[in-house]
Amino acid sequence: MARLSREDRQIALGRLQAGQSESAIARHFHVSQSTISRLWVRFQATGSVADLPRAGRPRATTAAHDRFIRLLHLRNRFLSASSSVQALPGPHRLSDQTVRNRLHEAGLRARRPHRGAVLTRRHRQNRVQWGNQHLRWTVRNHWRHVWFSDESYVLLQRHDGRRRVYRRVNERYAPNCVDEAPVHGGGGVMVWGAINTAGRSTLVHVQGRITAQRYVEEILRPHALPLLADQDAIFQQDNARPHTARLTTQFLTDNHVARHEPDRTPLG
Repeated sequence: MARLSREDRQIALGRLQAGQSESAIARHFHVSQSTISRLWVRFQATGSVADLPRAGRPRATTAAHDRFIRLLHLRNRFLSASSSVQALPGPHRLSDQTVRNRLHEAGLRARRPHRGAVLTRRHRQNRVQWGNQHLRWTVRNHWRHVWFSDESYVLLQRHDGRRRVYRRVNERYAPNCVDEAPVHGGGGVMVWGAINTAGRSTLVHVQGRITAQRYVEEILRPHALPLLADQDAIFQQDNARPHTARLTTQFLTDNHVARHEPDRTPLG
C-alpha cells in the first residue's frame, strides 16, 4: 500500500477536520482506511502528522533519493546497482545492496531479460492484426490444418546470462525490459522443421547460406510438399527473404499450396 507524503497528510487531515469520512479520503489517496485512521489518532496524540521517531539504525536514503533511484532504473532497465550508485547526487556513498533494497521496495528485482528480436511499430501492428483475425480459430476446425515451419540456428556459444534487468513481476515482455540482440551469433548449425497437431516433419540440416533456390530444392520440394498433400493444409512461414522471394512464391502457387501471407503473420 502506498505511503502518504507529508503534504498529502496535511490535506487528508484537513478533510478529516472538515467532516469527510475516512473511507472516502482513503479512496481519494489510494490507501487503506487504516492508514487514514492511524493518521488521525497520531494527530490527536501528538498534534502533528509527522512520522514518530524510529528506533534503530536511521535510513541511509531520503525519499528524494528513493525516487531518484527508482526513476533512474525505470529509464534504463539494464542499469546495474553499482552504476546507479555513481549517478546519485550528493556526498553520500551508498552501498550496492542499499540500492537493490530500494529497488525491491519499488517492486523492481533483477531478472534475466527475455531475449527477442527487435520489433518495429509495423511488426507490432501486424501481430495485433494477425491475432485479431485468428481470435476465433479452433484446433478442431482450423489450427489442425496449419503447418508451422521455420529455420532455427542452434548456437554453439551463447550469452553467459549474467546480464540482469530490473523489472516488475508482470514486465517480462515489456519492450524496455527485453534484451534486443541479434537472433544469430557465434558458431552454430542451421536446421529447418515444421510441425502441426498431427506430427512433425523431418529435421533438415542446412549447410551454409540458404537462398530461395536452395529453400525450394532442398526443403520445400522434398520435405514440405509431402506434408501439404491435404487440400485443406495451410503452410505458415515467416517473411525471411528466401520465403518471400519470387521463385519461392511461384513454386508454392504452382503447387497449389495455401499459405499465410508474410504481411499477416506475427512471425516476422
